[in-house]
Amino acid sequence: MPHSERAPHPSRRSFLAWGLAAATATLVVTPLEAAVRALPERSLQLYNTHTGEWLRTTYWAEGRYLANSLGSASRILRDHRTGDIHPIDPRVLDLMVAVQRKSGVKGPIHIISGYRSPASNALLHDTSDGVATHSLHMEGRAVDIRLPGRSVRQVAAAARSLRVGGVGAYPGSGFVHVDTGRVRTW
Repeated sequence: MPHSERAPHPSRRSFLAWGLAAATATLVVTPLEAAVRALPERSLQLYNTHTGEWLRTTYWAEGRYLANSLGSASRILRDHRTGDIHPIDPRVLDLMVAVQRKSGVKGPIHIISGYRSPASNALLHDTSDGVATHSLHMEGRAVDIRLPGRSVRQVAAAARSLRVGGVGAYPGSGFVHVDTGRVRTW
């Protein structure tokens, strides 16, 4: 598997934000947490379709989120247009794991879009249909994914069955949006 190119190093403030997000996320048991709770470790294999980077990481082990792995996930899920890195909600990682397990797919999850800077989101909002003015992508709470070997319809159905956050199916573009916001579908 190819090695990732190095992204810019996160600032101390970003590192602390990742740690705070990880600590906060472990306090509340949600339906999503119930879907991944039985796993002794939570691991992801991600492929960013825009940068060509790969990441294989265990981001949760021994009952807690691992700050270094959350940082690595946030780097690969950075805004590919600007290079801006923002802490990704650990529940987004849990959601991707749960959708992948429900879909019965092994191998990398293809990332179409993770974090979006306000500038990138404004550009997409102005030039594309269906991009929210204040997208959860700008908070690190959403990701657009593709699971090789499964159709958009199959991936969206798996995500909807979890009854967690938003699920948007984009068959024309070949991806599914999932987020940790309120439960809704489109």
